[in-house]
Amino acid sequence: MAVEGLIGDFLADCQLRGMTPETVVNYRSNLRIFTSFLKERHLDVREVDFRVLRDFLGYLKNERQDSLKRIANYFSAISSFFDYIVVEGLVSGNPVPPIRKRYLRGYKKQAPQGFRRAISVEDMAMLIYSILDPKYKALAVLFAKTGIRRGELIRLDVDDIDWRDLSVVLKPCAKRSNRKVFFDDECARVLKRWLERRGQLDMAVSNPALFVSKKGTRLQRSQITRKINDYAWKVGLHNPDSKRLEDRFSPHYFRHWFTTWLLRNGMPRDYVKELRGDSRKDAIDIYNHIDYEDLRIQYLSCIPKLGV
Repeated sequence: MAVEGLIGDFLADCQLRGMTPETVVNYRSNLRIFTSFLKERHLDVREVDFRVLRDFLGYLKNERQDSLKRIANYFSAISSFFDYIVVEGLVSGNPVPPIRKRYLRGYKKQAPQGFRRAISVEDMAMLIYSILDPKYKALAVLFAKTGIRRGELIRLDVDDIDWRDLSVVLKPCAKRSNRKVFFDDECARVLKRWLERRGQLDMAVSNPALFVSKKGTRLQRSQITRKINDYAWKVGLHNPDSKRLEDRFSPHYFRHWFTTWLLRNGMPRDYVKELRGDSRKDAIDIYNHIDYEDLRIQYLSCIPKLGV
């Protein structure tokens, strides 16, 4: 059985099911490691059982020395892949659940729990001030003012911005319930500066993406992470050599900062959850409709000013 072709078909199926490009990329990467493991042992995908997966788990832990979270991600990709080939009638069952139940169920409890400190508004302003590139300044301010995820920002197009009420409509995403988020006049100013610069990039004319590289292509996850890490390191907010969560700064930290300061400034928890796009788990969450004008007013009264 040609596993490479099967994986290609599986990834196409993932796209058809509406999975994000980031998820598809992660699945491809994780499955590439898994298939290399099978090839080295001259195993066919139809021979994968509890024993083979247990050996793979040992390989990840002992030879690759992957973290528990990383290992869980591998088995998430493998499980989804087997679900697909079961549907296709190529194998009779998914061998992953017994491995998860026996070895991975408590990985979050086993993993060391770091405490992510909430940096001050002044420190966030210092970080923003240190960024001279109008693209990355706009990107950082948009992160801080909206709390959106890195993948959501990457998928933004210029036309997704509504300048009338200073809002952005995000692309559909399985992780998000509410797709409309607001920004304030500070964010509007830096976004407009970036759009002026963006308009001078000839290669970006045909690309709808809000944030593009110098070559005119949509920014990638690694580019954003690398630049944000670098800016945060230069102002003393990021220590890449530390194992402590509180010493490291990543694009996701903006979401944590956004949430923390809206709550500290008195925004009702339900409103914060709405802006974050948290999933609605209970029936009362589904029927509790928040008025968007009220949400916008609450947002503008609670979001910190950075003086940019």
